Amino acid sequence: MQGGIGSDGRRRIPHIGTYQSGHTADHGKVLCMDNTPAPGGVVPRRRVLVTGASGGIGAAIAHAFAGLGDRVAVHYNTALDKARMVYDELPGDGHALVGADLADPDVIVEETVAALGGVDVLVNNAAFQGGPHPPSVSFADWQSAWRETFEVNVFGAANLTHRVAARMIEQGAGGRIVNVGSRGAFRGEPDHPAYGASKAALHAMGQSLAVALAPHRIAVTTVAPGFVRTDRVEHRLRGEAGLAIAAQSPFERVAQPSEVAAAVVYLASREAMWASGAILDLNGASYLRT
Repeated sequence: MQGGIGSDGRRRIPHIGTYQSGHTADHGKVLCMDNTPAPGGVVPRRRVLVTGASGGIGAAIAHAFAGLGDRVAVHYNTALDKARMVYDELPGDGHALVGADLADPDVIVEETVAALGGVDVLVNNAAFQGGPHPPSVSFADWQSAWRETFEVNVFGAANLTHRVAARMIEQGAGGRIVNVGSRGAFRGEPDHPAYGASKAALHAMGQSLAVALAPHRIAVTTVAPGFVRTDRVEHRLRGEAGLAIAAQSPFERVAQPSEVAAAVVYLASREAMWASGAILDLNGASYLRT
């Protein structure tokens, strides 16, 4: 069935392997990643895939791109209800819901392309942290934590990036890849060492791919947030413990998801091409490095 706005004012969602809103995809049309005006002064709408977009930072990133008029594929793994809420609240039209495990990158790309007609921007936001696993845990728990964390944060992101980059090269219009890393890659995560190490790997992957993909006009960058106020960490931001976390920054607060989203949108822009390879700290001066 076709998408669009129903008599009740709500967006209708057709099913074509994904949920898609608004008009059908412009299949086969090559868009200019740099948002250069086409004949007539029309700026093409970018096709943006955001992983882990069912809440928190990912949802804020999806909203930020949609607010610019871009078409967004809201990726989720199992949280369909939350992802649909994010989708329903996106401004504009032509968006899609893409439900798949990061272990199936070809499915994610195929469904995104089916809905949007291609991919111009990839945001690797999906992440796994799991429970605390300091060296004092059992060896079995230690192995499990490292395996599960790297499967999502490193291998999942790397494999999806490979498939999306191949699509961008085929499209021939350049592209942007933005990774959501972490302050923990630099500052350390004593209770979640696998998480800190996985984000360090993601940072290094981004810098390597920035060089490898530059000949195809694909810029690769990374943001490294500190604490961000999301549902996932809200419980840690209460009481004295929460005050101590806020006090890590001289601004005496933690970041909002929209602040991370704003940085991601900039790094995906035409103006940020020369930032390729950069890792942008977003921690409110809570951890400084040179």
